[in-house]
Amino acid sequence: MTATLQARAEALGQTLPPLLAEAEILAATVMLGEHGRRRAGLGDEFWQYRAAHAGDPARAIDWRRSARADAHFVREREWQAAQSVTLWVDPSKSMAFAGAKDRAPKADRARLLALALAVLLLRGGERVGLAGLALPRAGRTQIVRLAARLSGDETGGDYGVPETAGMVGHGRAVFLSDFLGPLEGVEQALARAADRGVRGALLQILDPAEEEFPFDGRVIFESMGGGLRHETQQAGQLRARYLARLAERRDRLTQLARAVGWQFSTHHTGGPAQPALLWLYRALEGGR
Repeated sequence: MTATLQARAEALGQTLPPLLAEAEILAATVMLGEHGRRRAGLGDEFWQYRAAHAGDPARAIDWRRSARADAHFVREREWQAAQSVTLWVDPSKSMAFAGAKDRAPKADRARLLALALAVLLLRGGERVGLAGLALPRAGRTQIVRLAARLSGDETGGDYGVPETAGMVGHGRAVFLSDFLGPLEGVEQALARAADRGVRGALLQILDPAEEEFPFDGRVIFESMGGGLRHETQQAGQLRARYLARLAERRDRLTQLARAVGWQFSTHHTGGPAQPALLWLYRALEGGR
């Protein structure tokens, strides 16, 4: 037991610093404001004063502040729930795919983006967690905790199902996956999130080979977990049908996201990570 624990600790020590360092570097390339995404709401901490509007109840007016001016002011509090962001990074075996030796697996890019996004959010005063693995918390220590959770190997079956455990009501969430498995699980997860008032973003991460289908002649297609296998003598003839099915899936994901107020985008591991990170951050803001 001790030897096994030591081996795991040493392995983690070898993988954790590079992941953290790369995420910090990636986060540094995205220029953002100094303040977090604060919102008015039902939190406990004071945020700002604003001029009273027609319809504001009398109990909302700060009479002490209003006495120092010729207008009435409302004391707004920060919406703490909206500052909790839950990330789900697909841990399934399909994320281990890389279409070329010089490209990292999809899982590596997903983990990097998730951790870099966490760095940005935590620096902005947000609380960030991993669905089913780590509850949303703030502070530098949480970055190290998230990096440790994200440094494991792919587990489970061929394809992943989004996890919603640990989501905070009226908070935000991000699902990072290739979304190549059955979409029923995605639909159910989005429905559960919507029931809690959670909004967020879906980021589909694909290898360029999965987007371009550069196969011809005799090819054996096998899922990363070995659960699916298909052999063909004329792979090129499958390209048009494959691309059509991929487009249909992307349209379906877009529709599912839009139906619950989420956003959807696709990112390829052959390109730089910065645009995807910036899109994720803005998607949580509600922009595009």
